[in-house]
Amino acid sequence: MASTDTSKCAGRQPASGWLEGLLKGLGSRRSLVIAVPALWLVLFFLAPFLIVLWVSTSFVVIAQPPYTHIGGDGTFTLNIVATFGRLFRDALYINSYLNSLQVAAISTILCLIIAYPTAYGMARCGRSTRNILLMLVILPFWTSFLIRVYAWIGLLKNNGLINEILLSLDIIDSPLKMMNTNFAVYLGIVYSYLPFMILPLYANLEKMDLSLLEAATDLGCKPVKAFFAITVPLSFPGIVAGSMLVFIPAVGEYVIPELLGGSSSLMIGRVLVNEFFSNRDWPTASAVAVAILILLVVPLMIFQKYQDKELVKET
Repeated sequence: MASTDTSKCAGRQPASGWLEGLLKGLGSRRSLVIAVPALWLVLFFLAPFLIVLWVSTSFVVIAQPPYTHIGGDGTFTLNIVATFGRLFRDALYINSYLNSLQVAAISTILCLIIAYPTAYGMARCGRSTRNILLMLVILPFWTSFLIRVYAWIGLLKNNGLINEILLSLDIIDSPLKMMNTNFAVYLGIVYSYLPFMILPLYANLEKMDLSLLEAATDLGCKPVKAFFAITVPLSFPGIVAGSMLVFIPAVGEYVIPELLGGSSSLMIGRVLVNEFFSNRDWPTASAVAVAILILLVVPLMIFQKYQDKELVKET
């Protein structure tokens, strides 16, 4: 009888062993969930970046592909100092980087000036009105980005809609030159990236505790002072998130300066394309791309910092 009981117990898994097996199964599933985005980042971010970095260390040759790591003496060499040093010596690259940063910074400030009152008004509207306004903000994304930029050409050119209306109303005597100017570039960037500023600000302002403003009013604080003392500081993570979402892509913008800007609107995206396709200088173009990524690491780290703070606050 004892032997029979022993065999039955031997066939059963102890409670601790069953729990350990369950935890191992959950751990393997968690690892699988983490492995999928990690594999995606390795394949579509890290691997292409390493390829571009590898090309940036090569020499230009008239061949296919137009670069090589074999020196004149037939030995394998890396052309790092000469390629990246050119970016700091040539005024073309320096000016294009500085101009890109300037355009991105001014565009970000303009987006913030327009987006903050828009997001604030949306957050204070009723539920039904808020949903309609939110849909109107997202509505431009239903149309192709390239088509929306092309539409501005029809509006801004000398015989475009804006000049035709102003001329018909006798407001101006001759067409205003708006195309191929920095004004057109700023207008295109602000129009295209404004929703990326509005949405983070709206998400931050919509969940703000309004009782704080009521308490400030009860204590004798004026509405304007309460806005700058309470609302603006609490919405600062949303300001940072929206600013990064506008600033980072605006630095490397190519389509808008190419279609709306003139020769004076030299941005690093246009220089990068010209080096790849016109000059066929792949090493320099790759070095420019690597420098852009390094340049954007700092704002990306700032963005991630405030994203982590928001997650901590929510939890």
